[in-house]
Amino acid sequence: MSAILSGKVGLVTGAGSGMGAAIATRFAAEGASVALVDVDLGSAEAVASQITEAGGSARAFRADIGSSESVHELWNAVSEWSDRLDLLVNNAGVLDGYSPLLETDEQLWERTLRVNLTGMFLVTRAFMPALIASGNAAVVNTASVAGLVANGGGVAYTSSKHGVIGFTKQVAEDYGRSGVRVNAILPGAVRTSMTASMLDAGDPAVEAALRGTLAQRAANPDEIANLALFLASDQASFVYGAAYVIDGGWTVV
Repeated sequence: MSAILSGKVGLVTGAGSGMGAAIATRFAAEGASVALVDVDLGSAEAVASQITEAGGSARAFRADIGSSESVHELWNAVSEWSDRLDLLVNNAGVLDGYSPLLETDEQLWERTLRVNLTGMFLVTRAFMPALIASGNAAVVNTASVAGLVANGGGVAYTSSKHGVIGFTKQVAEDYGRSGVRVNAILPGAVRTSMTASMLDAGDPAVEAALRGTLAQRAANPDEIANLALFLASDQASFVYGAAYVIDGGWTVV
C-alpha cells in the first residue's frame, strides 16, 4: 500500500457493514486512523477489530445520526479520542423498499429523509469546525444514481439522494475556500448485506436491470471504496463539489 492517507484522521458513518466497512478498512490500510460510526455498535466494533488486527488504527462509536442529541454525544466521544479530523465520509443510509408515492406513508418518508439527508446535515455541521481546523480536509457524501434518475429507489429514497447532491454542492461552495473539499459518490447497485436479499431474490425486473448495465452486475463494496479513497486523498486536490457516478454504466444506457 502507498499509505496515501498517512497521518490523517477520518470518520465514516454506516461503517459497520457494506460500503462503510469497506471504506473504513481501505482508509486504515492507507494509513488513516478511523472512527467507525454505526447505530449497531457491535457491527462497528467487529470491523474495527479486523482493522486493528491487520495493523491499522480504528475505534468504534455508536450513534443514531438522525438524532441531534446522539450526534452531539458522538462529537464529544470522538473529540476525546482525537483532537483533529481530516476526513469525513457520510455513508450511513437506509432504503425505502422502492415504495411509490401512494404506498409511502409519513413514517417511511420521514425515516428515510431523517437518516439519508438530515443525518448527513447533523454530522457535517457538528464536525465542520474540526475539518476547517485541519486546513486540508475532505468530505465524501454517499448519494446514489437515484440522485440523478428515477427507478433507483422509491419516492423517499430518490428525493433524499437528490438532496444529498444539492447538499454536497452547497457545502462545497460554503467551505471550499476554508480548506475543505466536499464531493459525492453516486453508486448504482452494490452487493451489501442491505441489498443482498433483493439482488438474490430472482426478481426478473432486478435481474434485467443488472443485465442492462454495461458491467452486467452489481458492484462490490471495495470498488466503491476505491473511489472514496481517491476523493479523500490529495490525488483529488482539485476536485470540489463534484458528483462522481460509479454505477457500472447504469445511467449511460
